[in-house]
Amino acid sequence: MRKKMLLLAAIGSLMIACDKSEIADVFNILDITDTYPQLYDFSHFLEWGPYNLHDPSVIFTGDYYYCYSTDVAYGQAIQRSSIMVRRSKDLVEWEYIGWAYNGLPKQAVQYIRENGGEPFDGVWAPYIMKYNNEYRLYYSLSSPTPKLSAIGLLTSSSPLGPWEEKDLVVTSKDNIQMTNAIDPSVVVTPIGEHWMYYGSAWDGIYILQLDPETGLTKIPGTKGKRIAARGWTGNQVNGNIEGPEIIYKEELQKYFLFISYDWFETKYNVRVGRSDSPTGPFLDFNGNDMNEQADNIPMILAPYRFIGHGGWQGTAHCSVFKNDGNYYMAHQGRPGVDKYYMVMHARKIFWTEDGWPVVSPERIANVAQTEIKKEELIGQWEQIILGYRVVPGYAEKQISADMQVTITLTIDANGSLNGNPANLWVFENNRLTMSWENGYTDKLIVNRGYDWENLKESLVFTGLNNEGTAIFGKK
Repeated sequence: MRKKMLLLAAIGSLMIACDKSEIADVFNILDITDTYPQLYDFSHFLEWGPYNLHDPSVIFTGDYYYCYSTDVAYGQAIQRSSIMVRRSKDLVEWEYIGWAYNGLPKQAVQYIRENGGEPFDGVWAPYIMKYNNEYRLYYSLSSPTPKLSAIGLLTSSSPLGPWEEKDLVVTSKDNIQMTNAIDPSVVVTPIGEHWMYYGSAWDGIYILQLDPETGLTKIPGTKGKRIAARGWTGNQVNGNIEGPEIIYKEELQKYFLFISYDWFETKYNVRVGRSDSPTGPFLDFNGNDMNEQADNIPMILAPYRFIGHGGWQGTAHCSVFKNDGNYYMAHQGRPGVDKYYMVMHARKIFWTEDGWPVVSPERIANVAQTEIKKEELIGQWEQIILGYRVVPGYAEKQISADMQVTITLTIDANGSLNGNPANLWVFENNRLTMSWENGYTDKLIVNRGYDWENLKESLVFTGLNNEGTAIFGKK
């Protein structure tokens, strides 16, 4: 056990005194569980580590990954009305720090009240970035009044604060044709432009240019323009679209827009499009403009269930970030046994040969990446094909998680699949190609991973087939 210590965490205007004497000194990956009934009470908040995580935004700076997220906890009333803060050195062991400040941002509260509403108790969906020596923490404050919301900016010289309110960036209300002003994300272009992407429901995802020096809108009062929408089924909108995340991948000279579809507790899933310009058009795998009314692919992450486990749902509103040349995705995961628990999931991103991002089917566990030999692939696998069941209407998506489940895959020593000589596989440089007699070709990246369902190391693969459908696998 650790020696008794007093941790003084100065987070904004909030000073938290913490006695960590009862926390184990040696981290054990087996201590990370799907549910945490013994910890959800507020008195255990220092042990929340990967728990009570929703709408993360992650940045690597100094020696740590810092994560900022929506203020919400299983079975608990909101405690600080603020932004949760945690950090990690390896994306596996997370230390819960506290809250960015105490109370709701005053400027956003004033805007909502001046327009006849009352803000929700908690701050939603922050976004963190660093510009020069300044940390910029964008936040969302909404209200029960439809579309009465605001995105504001906090700044600090440290990732731990204290944070200073700067101003509101963009606001929304019901009598203005636009999206809901929540869920910000920002990209900096190679020529130094700053663009914010934001929005939820109503009218899709919007883009707004910022002033790099202030972090606020370049043209005050503007709302920007829509660059992504959601499909329709018949005469009815086919669910929700929200939580944009934007990155620029220098090696490909392309912008990648990650968007969340559907209800956050259940069917929540991640789509991605790409563009040569920060202002779009963003095109999906089939070349469709994401601003048109169609469900876009690839869907690179969705609720899934491996054998012997209750599965994970609500797997979206992602943060995409880079460190040491590698890209990662963080998001919430809600266990199928109880969708109100929220656990940090961090996954490595891989890139297909034609430049699409895909994510590992298993969370990061820092497994050593030694050479994978062809003969190691031979045997039984669990395979998940991330299909999508279109359900008309919005309400139905709040009920069904539409878990993507496993099918058995056998990789045979003679180069066939499932004992059928018409199905073939080849493996070279950690890339597995499976060619099926029905015309499908799966192009997959094999990696050494951690089997979180069975608590052991295993081979895993991820990739897309020739129609842009994501494929997961675990041996």
